Amino acid sequence: MKKLLSLLAIAGMISLVSCGPSKEEQERAAKAKADSIAKVVADSTAAAQAAAAAQAAADSLAAAQAAEKAKADSLAAAEKAKAAKPHSKTPAQKKTEEAKKATRGRG
Repeated sequence: MKKLLSLLAIAGMISLVSCGPSKEEQERAAKAKADSIAKVVADSTAAAQAAAAAQAAADSLAAAQAAEKAKADSLAAAEKAKAAKPHSKTPAQKKTEEAKKATRGRG
């Protein structure tokens, strides 16, 4: 009976050891895990670079639009200032005005 129990115990231990994955299977699983991690890292890096490029493009477009707006605003301000400033008079016009002031509009 003792021999039978010993044989069953040994057979049970051998069957438990043989049920686990082999060394090759463990290496394949570890390699697959490492490959999937590398792929995720590469994908996230590529996505981050694409997002950064899109943000840079949007920023440069916004800067160009701001520069165009500033240019348009300065042109409009210059036009407004030019329109508000009285025109300078020619020497003939100045003489005529001085004569009118001197004669108080008579003559």
